[in-house]
Amino acid sequence: MKKIYSFLALLTFSSVTCASVQDYLPEAKLQGKDVSPFNVGLGVTQQLAHVNGEWVNPYGIAYLKAGAYLNGDHTFGGQVGFRYPYYLTGKNQNGYYLGVYAGTLESRRVDNDYTSRLGGGVDLAYVWLNKDRISTFSVGIGAAEALKNTDGSTVVDTKPQLQFAYTLSFGL
Repeated sequence: MKKIYSFLALLTFSSVTCASVQDYLPEAKLQGKDVSPFNVGLGVTQQLAHVNGEWVNPYGIAYLKAGAYLNGDHTFGGQVGFRYPYYLTGKNQNGYYLGVYAGTLESRRVDNDYTSRLGGGVDLAYVWLNKDRISTFSVGIGAAEALKNTDGSTVVDTKPQLQFAYTLSFGL
């Protein structure tokens, strides 16, 4: 009989604990009725000219950028990221968004060939968002991998770098 009481107490406390986990989930701030869920457009991120796709969901904006660098032999580059609405300023979904990104951050010349550097970082963006379009200006800080040449010496070291980006997308 004592074992069943211990088991019932364990079940009771575990259900109380699981119920309070819901408080830690982020708040869904974006309303689906005022925005287009899927958007495509163009933009520039540092020296990367790209096309981008954006998915607006209740928790923020997920995006994918793919393009080529404007320097050298136009090396392929791309990024993936997510922005969470931190502070909305207008009746539309305009406001400041905090985000994270990963992918290629720049293209550098190593051994007479251009190489894309992988990395990631965080950004602060101002987003103009309505049912027809998304326009975003962001400033981020991140770090990219170190590049070495065939001799083994470091051409570019890992250090913090700023990233500026502007994109304009239209709803599908």
